Amino acid sequence: MSILKIAIQKSGRLHDESIQLLKDSGISIYNGNDQLKVTSPNFPLEVYFLRNSDIPQYLIDGVVDIAIVGDNLIVEKGKNIQIAEKLGFSKCKVSVAVPKAFVYNSIQDLNGLRIATSYPKTVLDYFLLKDITVDIHQISGSVEIAPNIGLSDAIVDIVSSGSTLFKNGLKEVEVILKSEAVLAISPQITDESKILLTKLQFRIQSVLRSRKSKYILMNVPNDKIELISKILPVLKSLTVMPLAEEGWSSVHSVIEEDTFWEVIDQLKQAGAEGILVCPIEKMVL
Repeated sequence: MSILKIAIQKSGRLHDESIQLLKDSGISIYNGNDQLKVTSPNFPLEVYFLRNSDIPQYLIDGVVDIAIVGDNLIVEKGKNIQIAEKLGFSKCKVSVAVPKAFVYNSIQDLNGLRIATSYPKTVLDYFLLKDITVDIHQISGSVEIAPNIGLSDAIVDIVSSGSTLFKNGLKEVEVILKSEAVLAISPQITDESKILLTKLQFRIQSVLRSRKSKYILMNVPNDKIELISKILPVLKSLTVMPLAEEGWSSVHSVIEEDTFWEVIDQLKQAGAEGILVCPIEKMVL
């Protein structure tokens, strides 16, 4: 029997959100003894828990078929690795940071500086495009301390909230790229595994759509239904059901999280009342 092999981060935020995504997709994973490899009992999926920086090489070598990994690592190490799906979590930036006292006016101020980073390829490619020469010092971990100990003039590292930079007396001056968790595919994936991947992607896409949407119900005067229908973005058409009170109907639809409050304000102005908003567990198209 064919089985799909997936790599995820061994620990950390990306690990937790990856596990949650798989569970929300109906896949059971039991890893009570901190095993490095487990098999799901209800889906043909084998999960490898790996160090984050090692995952691209496991994909390239075909040890795993797919992985949930930050696309910043794919940019740095993921030659020939295809991204199948952007997953919308673990968002961050790969940025240039300098000491707070550094007077920064433009990217030209970085010319000739020593830059410490765990992403040498990303840094080199970026500055080559900008026609700027930098001296790259590749280090692993604790990159933020490099300027304080005289190892470098600046750093390039992952930035989420910026609190780590602040604590180390640094400031962000350039964003090289924006990153998020992605579903990445090995260039050596087999046709049998591709079939399983299609089934897994179908589940994941249903979960991701639900996370971006809300189910909305409201009471609407019948003479306002047409106006309401122009406000609501719908998958096909509104669901309209008559209420016991004559001249009124219950209208059901789906709205996107990003435009939620703007749409609610428009609905109220158009005459909608008793608006209820509910989370959606899955959205299957």
